[in-house]
Amino acid sequence: MGAKTAIRRSAWTAGALLLGSGVYLGGLQLTGNFHEVHAGTLYRSAQPSAGALADYVKRHGIKTVINLRGAHPGRNWYDSEIAASESLGITHVDFAMSDRVELSFDRSMELLALMRDAEKPLLIHCKAGADRTGLASVLYLQQVAGVDEERAEWQLSPIYGHLNIPLTGPYAMDETWESLEKDFGLPS
Repeated sequence: MGAKTAIRRSAWTAGALLLGSGVYLGGLQLTGNFHEVHAGTLYRSAQPSAGALADYVKRHGIKTVINLRGAHPGRNWYDSEIAASESLGITHVDFAMSDRVELSFDRSMELLALMRDAEKPLLIHCKAGADRTGLASVLYLQQVAGVDEERAEWQLSPIYGHLNIPLTGPYAMDETWESLEKDFGLPS
């Protein structure tokens, strides 16, 4: 095989991988990136519409929603979520965090306590359901549900739309978990 043919095949392969990844990630967003994290207790998603939230409550018995985007009164997505939570009779909690800034140990412990103490089943979400929600899911699985570290860490992976690429903003979630592993005395 000639050099030109090898380069052409490599380019086609790389293009196909990029296209496939884009289609997959787009599909996650179209479906709300909804997943069961821990059977009967914790679910994760992208920003739910009022209809999607009603469906999650009906199908999974959601009792509490933790919005990792923080309070944003006056924004349509937020006001819709608040109204839907009220009409469905479920608890709504705002916990502001950024996917581009490491979460401090103290704030991580606040989030952990919030998830541990919230009425279950619990839905956690951010905008895309990938980065902030991934970190919260790892924390819950490892520290509340007692799931082994390696299995819990899959919550921060491309499977759920999180691209753990150093020097990108959302990598702050990976760095937060790396710091917390040390704080928790886990091997990393």
